[in-house]
Amino acid sequence: MSPISRPVHIIGGGLAGTEAAWQLIQANVPVVIHEMRPVRGTAAHQTEHLAELVCSNSLRSDDPEANAVGLLHAEMRLCGSLILRAADAHRVPAGSALAVDRDGFSRAVERTLADHPLVTLQREEVAGLPPEDWQDVIVATGPLTAPALSESLRALTGEDSLAFFDAIAPIVHRETIDMDVAWFQSRYDKGASSAAPGESADYINCPLDESQYRAFVAALCSGEKMPFKEWEVNTPYFEGCLPIEVMAERGPETLAYGPMKPVGLIDPRTGRRPHAVVQLRQDNALGTLFNMVGFQTKLKHGEQTRIFRTIPGLERADFARLGGIHRNTFINSPRLLDESLRLKAMPRLRFAGQITGCEGYVESAAVGLMAGRFAAAQYHGQSPVLPPLTTALGALLSHITHGADAQTFQPMNVNFGLFPDLDLKDARGRPYRERDRKVKLAQRALADVAGWAGSARGAAA
Repeated sequence: MSPISRPVHIIGGGLAGTEAAWQLIQANVPVVIHEMRPVRGTAAHQTEHLAELVCSNSLRSDDPEANAVGLLHAEMRLCGSLILRAADAHRVPAGSALAVDRDGFSRAVERTLADHPLVTLQREEVAGLPPEDWQDVIVATGPLTAPALSESLRALTGEDSLAFFDAIAPIVHRETIDMDVAWFQSRYDKGASSAAPGESADYINCPLDESQYRAFVAALCSGEKMPFKEWEVNTPYFEGCLPIEVMAERGPETLAYGPMKPVGLIDPRTGRRPHAVVQLRQDNALGTLFNMVGFQTKLKHGEQTRIFRTIPGLERADFARLGGIHRNTFINSPRLLDESLRLKAMPRLRFAGQITGCEGYVESAAVGLMAGRFAAAQYHGQSPVLPPLTTALGALLSHITHGADAQTFQPMNVNFGLFPDLDLKDARGRPYRERDRKVKLAQRALADVAGWAGSARGAAA
């Protein structure tokens, strides 16, 4: 097979795999995407579409100055990200966050790739290690990697896959929410957009007074949970995605300072801040479905319905989807991968997405973006150009490949703690305040990533 026709094989059609494919075809590299759905399903996916969002429909903060994930959005846009382009096109109101109509988003990504002449989409499971004649492979199988491939990787590397639980929040039909009790508002009215006169179309808020809140916490703690399977018993939860009942068990006020915090919200019926709130975020473009923010759970379905209907405003709630929980797996990337995401034990395999130990939709797509660019450079006989460490992309890559301690490696969201600090002081010679420091870090990152986006593309073109 000639170098021109030899494709890069991508195993997995999630956010990382589709973004990697897009970056490759932008560099005129043919790709074959191997997606096992619908031939083999998973414990979390509901459709066979590429880039399906299986948990929340939110890509989190879109603030590029004071939030690291918002900065990552901005950097990916500068790199021509397909995932960010589709997200922007299918955005739904969510305050300062970037949330999407999940069905429209995934269909757009799939259509863009399926219609491209350099893309071949094969619906099949790659069971075990890829065939030896696949010279360039990106493994983007995500946290729900099929057992046969997981076992093959474990045997190859001598490393057991690490694992943690990820949970799914319920979705409620909008028409069944009592808007005489609930109201529309974003915290501090951030990103408010008008759905109707006097209404902010971002979050629906259900208020709880102190007695209602304490009764709700007690119900969560005593509610019947789904039992663990034998192989799940010793698997830790990821701290950034704890089930609501696990948080409740940590103390009576944990939820009031976590997903149910009432700060920045005023109940229009009382003119006061409630003791706690349950927020629901729009989940589709029609505005007919709303996601219960932070309410991922392992409660049995009947218990979910019973307990969540005690929330003021949700007494008659009809659930389009109840919460659930599944095990996510990832490799020990600092030990197993080189700086361009290749497996040291078999360099023809490059890894991308959540299987590398990044956490979150955006981070997964970002690692896919970098893997695609690195693979494109290699395909064209060039050395991959790494993004500067001063950028969100570079900081995330560095953490995954060598910055984290391999002995204690756990999934990580992008955050400003991964960036090299700025030794700068304000005009009065004092260290910058926290927000100002983040703004400076973001400004430096965007300046540095612009140069990398062009040079990396040029190296692969």
